[in-house]
Amino acid sequence: MDKISPFEVIASRFQISKESAKYFLGRVQKSFKVEKPPHQLILDFMAGQEYDTLPKPYQIAKMMNEGGVWVYPLNSEPPEPADEEDGYFSNPRR
Repeated sequence: MDKISPFEVIASRFQISKESAKYFLGRVQKSFKVEKPPHQLILDFMAGQEYDTLPKPYQIAKMMNEGGVWVYPLNSEPPEPADEEDGYFSNPRR
């Protein structure tokens, strides 16, 4: 019997691509400074939570840290992406 990978469970649960699920798990891991939690631990933690949509990776890492599931130091929270209207598309043509 084939074992289902953690990213496949995330992809199925939140209806996202497998590549996006792999990226999500990697971002949760990168939220920690040195010691990275295994994908299965992240999946097990998320299984006990009620999510309607996929949360941000840092939110999962922070909750794991605060809940004592993975108590290693966190990196600082990444900044929110800038709105596209404020960037390339806001300057009118001359």
